[in-house]
Amino acid sequence: MGACSKRTHLLEEEQEMPRRKRVAIIAAGINKWGARPNASFRDLIAEAGKACFDSNPRIRNKDIQGLVTSGVYPQRSGPQCHPSPVACEVLGIKPRLFQNTDCQCQSGAVNMRIIWSAIMAGLIDIGMAIGWERILIPNHGERYINAALATDHDWEQGFGMTPPALFALPALSHMEKYGTTEEQFAKIAVKNHTHSTKNPNAHFQKGLTLQQAMSARVVATPFKLFDCCVNTDGAAAVILCSEKLAYEYSDNPVWILGWGQGFTNWTIANNPKDLTNWEGVRISGQLAYKMAGIKPKDVEIAELHDCFTASELIEYEELGFCPKGEGGRWVDDGKNDYGGEVVTQTRGGLLACGHPFGATSIAQAHEIYLQLRGEAGPRQVNPRPNIGLAQTMSGVGTQSMVTIYGSDDTVH
Repeated sequence: MGACSKRTHLLEEEQEMPRRKRVAIIAAGINKWGARPNASFRDLIAEAGKACFDSNPRIRNKDIQGLVTSGVYPQRSGPQCHPSPVACEVLGIKPRLFQNTDCQCQSGAVNMRIIWSAIMAGLIDIGMAIGWERILIPNHGERYINAALATDHDWEQGFGMTPPALFALPALSHMEKYGTTEEQFAKIAVKNHTHSTKNPNAHFQKGLTLQQAMSARVVATPFKLFDCCVNTDGAAAVILCSEKLAYEYSDNPVWILGWGQGFTNWTIANNPKDLTNWEGVRISGQLAYKMAGIKPKDVEIAELHDCFTASELIEYEELGFCPKGEGGRWVDDGKNDYGGEVVTQTRGGLLACGHPFGATSIAQAHEIYLQLRGEAGPRQVNPRPNIGLAQTMSGVGTQSMVTIYGSDDTVH
């Protein structure tokens, strides 16, 4: 058989291959986020785990075959090394797969992908991903050390570079290159704080006016106080299962349609000259769109990594929601809010709901799970969306992960 004939034969075989298996989210839960000085990490895990099981009474803890935890600073804020078996014990789970993940702010999404991969490989049929962080610990010195550990030990910490200072650099570059304004950044903060007033689990629930945002104290130019996310104590959990079991456990599962992860570099010193070019975010979006078989215009709701207001704005552009350089205009036109093109941060985002590193991207999944099922209460997007996107990242736009979710309608 010639090379051409062999290739034709292979193509025919590929066309006859069964479609890829699917994995569904069948339960999701979250606890109250905020300053929880008297709550241990066991308490946070127990609360989120209980909320997750309570969301679907058909699932029992003995059903869980895999458990992956994400606590970015367990040794410092637990303090506890190897927290995953502790979580198993707290939740009464005896899995055949368990581990803890640290991929900084992407950790929760990576957790979910580990469970997804194990299900796809046939190692397990049902598993839980649970993320937590106990950041606001009483010892202020430990807090400062934790903040420093988020930056590079050799090239950033010694120069006093903190996350606000690092992210201020691309914000200033975007303003200079595209004419973006501080007021456009502030409008993102106002939107997210407004959304969080309808989220009983959010750290902040008082709302925010544009005047308050613009008159707040400067943290790192151009960022003022409300341009920065709030680190918080909290946890979130989701349960994933194979397609063959999905309808035994749920009448309305939410499906994971695509993943994408992108990396360009770690330290900002190794970034290209254009600090507004967040290639890691762009790559992660492109890969996830391709796997899900959708385009950016198909996304109806999005949970983005708004560690700073400028981050959310640049992510609009890199994920294809609007052309490069037009994020500010997109904000002014209200295309990022209810009634717009893509409704963003319905739970309040990192800016207002909070940012417990290991739990953040699982909380994003929790929110999209509710929205696609039509169960988000006063935050519900109407008409009920069918496609949701979650994006989380580490580094300054250089490492990113995107997950695409679909309602049950999308697979029928």
